[in-house]
Amino acid sequence: MKILVVEDDAAVRKFLVTVLKKESYTVYEADNGINALLILKEQKDISVMITDLIMPEKEGFETIIEVKKQYPAINIIAISGGGQVGPENFLVLADALGAHTTLKKPFSGHELIRAIKNL
Repeated sequence: MKILVVEDDAAVRKFLVTVLKKESYTVYEADNGINALLILKEQKDISVMITDLIMPEKEGFETIIEVKKQYPAINIIAISGGGQVGPENFLVLADALGAHTTLKKPFSGHELIRAIKNL
């Protein structure tokens, strides 16, 4: 399975990639929504996108909307720590925009793998 990780925080992105590679997933990385869409244009067989919601350049919300339109077969997992507002409001919005599941930061590698397997 091919998974795209979209996360602007390099440490969080590295954690996600490490967990996913240990499970033998093929992983692509992007630091914002613009780069994520470029990768999706080139890699047609990505089946899961894990995206942070608050990022510079192009936020996860915008990215979810575009991915749902252009690549409706891709399963989306939205992740957020929420910043000052708290993640719950952001995750509810991501769900309404079409995310298949959401995870509140911080979460464990086991929670991430379980979310993927439940898609």
